[in-house]
Amino acid sequence: MSERTETGGPTQEREQDGAWAALAAQVREWIADDPDPTTADQLTRLLEQAEAGPTQVAPAASPEDQQGATDVRAAREELADRFQGLLQFGTAGLRGAVAGGPHRMNRAVVIRAASGLGAYLLGELEGVSPAPKVVVGHDARHGSLDFARDTAAVLTAVGIDVVMLPPYLPTPVLAFAVRHLGADAGVMVTASHNPPQDNGYKVYLGGRVVTDSGQGAQIVPPMDGAIAAEIGRVPSVAAVPRAAAGWSTVGPEIVDAYVAQVLGLADLSDEARARNAALRVVLTPMHGVGGGTARRVLAQAGFTDVHVVELQAEPDPDFPTVAFPNPEEPGAIDLAVALAAEVRADLVIALDPDADRCGAAVIDPRARTHMSPGAAGSDGWRMLHGDETGALLGSVAAERFGAGAPGALPKDDAPVLANSIVSSRLLGRIAAHAGLRHAQTLTGFKWISRVEGLVYGYEEALGYCVDPAHVRDKDGISAALTLAGLAARLKAEGRAPVAVLDDLARRHGLHLTDQLSARFTDLSQIPETMQRLREHPPVVLAGSPVLSLVDLAAGSDADRDGLPPTDGIRLLTQDDTRVIVRPSGTEPKVKCYLEVVVPVEEHASDETVGEARKAARARLDAVRADVAAALGL
Repeated sequence: MSERTETGGPTQEREQDGAWAALAAQVREWIADDPDPTTADQLTRLLEQAEAGPTQVAPAASPEDQQGATDVRAAREELADRFQGLLQFGTAGLRGAVAGGPHRMNRAVVIRAASGLGAYLLGELEGVSPAPKVVVGHDARHGSLDFARDTAAVLTAVGIDVVMLPPYLPTPVLAFAVRHLGADAGVMVTASHNPPQDNGYKVYLGGRVVTDSGQGAQIVPPMDGAIAAEIGRVPSVAAVPRAAAGWSTVGPEIVDAYVAQVLGLADLSDEARARNAALRVVLTPMHGVGGGTARRVLAQAGFTDVHVVELQAEPDPDFPTVAFPNPEEPGAIDLAVALAAEVRADLVIALDPDADRCGAAVIDPRARTHMSPGAAGSDGWRMLHGDETGALLGSVAAERFGAGAPGALPKDDAPVLANSIVSSRLLGRIAAHAGLRHAQTLTGFKWISRVEGLVYGYEEALGYCVDPAHVRDKDGISAALTLAGLAARLKAEGRAPVAVLDDLARRHGLHLTDQLSARFTDLSQIPETMQRLREHPPVVLAGSPVLSLVDLAAGSDADRDGLPPTDGIRLLTQDDTRVIVRPSGTEPKVKCYLEVVVPVEEHASDETVGEARKAARARLDAVRADVAAALGL
């Protein structure tokens, strides 16, 4: 019989059989090296299913044989996905679904990562005494405790001084501990707000390894590449020594120190405590690990009227009451807002599962509806956009450090307010008005937190850093305390947070932001989508001509505002609308960040500001539709 190259021909079948044989051998080798019986058994069962029969049967075959072939193909596809390569270690560390195989989060992958990190630290501090110190923390997700213990065992075995945090603490406590304990590195096992099937591995560097303004922040290039290279040199899990003991465990005093530091941000006078006691707060930890620490901080600052959403109060790695444990996601804070309406609260605070993000909801009279009497909507409850909360906290920082504050510095030496390039431009205008400097960074707190002179930084994805001297990362708990303090002070004055947003609109123009995201199952479509936009960008957005298109991956430093190259496109229109499109760094998405600005007179009435907000919303919706059309969504 002659060879054929069409689909299903003998040549292609032999090639497929050869590829499968190579993959099957790789799977067996991994199983033999897997230290976890659970994931080894999982892979063994997948392999048995993949070898249970042919992948193709004749069209006339029985339904049982056809289903069997389908199951075999599915098992092989699953194994091919799990073995497409080692889970990539980058500036976000590791993140992926918990399962067996090199392209998943599991003990074998974590042991390799810890070995690579250890080799990197020993290389950086070669000949330096004492030995490198690493602090390790973890949340309550599936596998977190095992991954933290494996990290401690691997690092201890090579002579590194490892300090384990108590179980189930928020990410900000780990970030604090890196600087507080003078550690050279920190590891936090968490997938933050990812779905329940995921876990992750964040790495911080400080101590003697990073000594500039990035000390204690998450890794950035070229550090991530150097650690990844060391991970790539690990031949097998069996080759990695692991100690049975030898690391130390810090006690509750680390949490005491963190709480004391956070409380240093608050006004703790008797007058302030009386104000705080009068504020009714609803808090949800969203099944995460931040609830206990957040309640303790609020209580010690005088917020005694705090109502916790019972169904979301305790850590639960399955996140049973939310489809996606991220305060930004639709429906995620519905239970909290419903409770707020029931108890007549003044403020809702929502932490994500590792408490590094903080969402907030407030009553906005302009959002009231009569469609649901007695419900939260009838009261006007709405969640603040991340940029709105960012502006409120920015106004607090401007008050604390601005030109009118005691000990304020000249503009050239003034402290810095910073936000990511995709966040609102309003913070820059707040900083300028207060005589402070402003900086824009690439997306991610690994960039924001290492800005020289930083006193406050944020990104629109609910990440806020209000105390960078002690926590060089986003911190939902300190942000929650600061926001609650502002709300209490405003309530004592007969005002509300939305009034401050209106004041900022009168002073700087009404800035309204939104986001459009497209999730992809085929990751190759992400670069294709970006390239299509580069080649065929919109020429008009919401009726306003596009005056500027900057490819953030190319162009000059001036075009990119001095930022390093990054995969993204920025559009500016004649009416000052801005659109930035970029692939997500942590999810299979293309994200579009939209901002419109509507001028508002300095002495405009509340009604006029409300009309400006409606006009901005209508323009933003039109921009959103035009961007979606340009992306083919």
